[in-house]
Amino acid sequence: MTDSDLGEHSDQAQSWEAQMRSLLEEGGYDIDLGIEMARDAQRLVAGELSEQEFHERYHAAVTEEFGTDERPVATDEPSASFVELLTGECSGGEDPSRREVVKALGVAGGALGLGGMAVADQQRTSTQAAADGPDEPDIQYGMVVDLERCDGCLQCVTACADENQTSNGANWMYVLAYLDEHTEQENFLVRPCQHCSNAPCEKVCPVRARHTREQDGIVLTDYDACIGCRYCQVACPYGVNYFQWGDPEVSEEELDPNHIWDARGMRVDSRPPKGVMGKCTFCPTRQDGLQGEDKVGTVACMDACDAAGMRAIHFGDLNNPESRPRRYLRERAAEELDDDTDLDMDADWATSTTRWRKLSAFRLLEDLGTEPNVIYLGNQPGERADQQEGPVPYDLIGRVDRRKDVLDERTVGITGGDD
Repeated sequence: MTDSDLGEHSDQAQSWEAQMRSLLEEGGYDIDLGIEMARDAQRLVAGELSEQEFHERYHAAVTEEFGTDERPVATDEPSASFVELLTGECSGGEDPSRREVVKALGVAGGALGLGGMAVADQQRTSTQAAADGPDEPDIQYGMVVDLERCDGCLQCVTACADENQTSNGANWMYVLAYLDEHTEQENFLVRPCQHCSNAPCEKVCPVRARHTREQDGIVLTDYDACIGCRYCQVACPYGVNYFQWGDPEVSEEELDPNHIWDARGMRVDSRPPKGVMGKCTFCPTRQDGLQGEDKVGTVACMDACDAAGMRAIHFGDLNNPESRPRRYLRERAAEELDDDTDLDMDADWATSTTRWRKLSAFRLLEDLGTEPNVIYLGNQPGERADQQEGPVPYDLIGRVDRRKDVLDERTVGITGGDD
């Protein structure tokens, strides 16, 4: 880094800490503990701390503050080659795990910056925490989002709000419009929760309200267990968490009972109650068949995007080579090949892997080690991309536009000290 970069990094670190301290003051729990855990959670997912070191470092303080310490421990997985992942032809005949798929598909990953959002250290690597933990799920739900098909219509934002009855200002889905600094072209970034497989928000939750559902890898919040400490909000590098301040605008009696409790009997879907954290859920009650078998493998934002004719959002099981997102990736990769190329995906893909790089694919802030399960196709925002209003104002769809606040509530690359 240059002296100018270091100065900007220091200024943003101080701004971040002031913003996060303000959030934690409102939560009423130990502020210094939350700040330090957030910093170390990012070191943990980057591979700079082990799970054991992280747990031991804060076990006494967490137990003293909250009367319990339910934080989980994660695991490592071997990786397969990119060709094996895309074709499903792994050694031993086994289908690749989600972690392997999304790691290989992060071709152009890196730091996201909208208006100076990202200050991620470019020397970090996307290593995983080395520790014992649960096996990978057989199903890993995730998304492929084709940004080249997004026109900023905000139908996905409206559908998410309507489906989950979220309070105004707590948008679980945002479409960020920005001006490309090189082409002067307006682009869009569709930003739900990334449902990371190495999620720092989960690692700091003292009561394990924030957790990964074993059967499908979705990151959820147990509304009945959440104590509203907001540590997850401070630890998240994506700005996707929202605290429910007052009574929700829609009462629980007005909610569909099939859209509250998942198949485990845990209250994790629809908007959170007062004093609880909420975020994008990947519609777990849909995945459990509680809203009808026809909605299994779908999410509200994807349905709305399809209905609008955009077909930009593709949700499904990233472990299944025949799922909608995996099939769409193959379709888009084939489109990027030369027009005269006769491609047999089963037989010829191994000879054409270098051509994939003609199609830009990235995951947000994957260099931090969070292992997000949302894969983007299209132009990745640069560090100096300028946020724009977008073609459809948020007030036109009856929602409060908090995009600037979302970017301010960043924790990206903030490690303190002289880093």
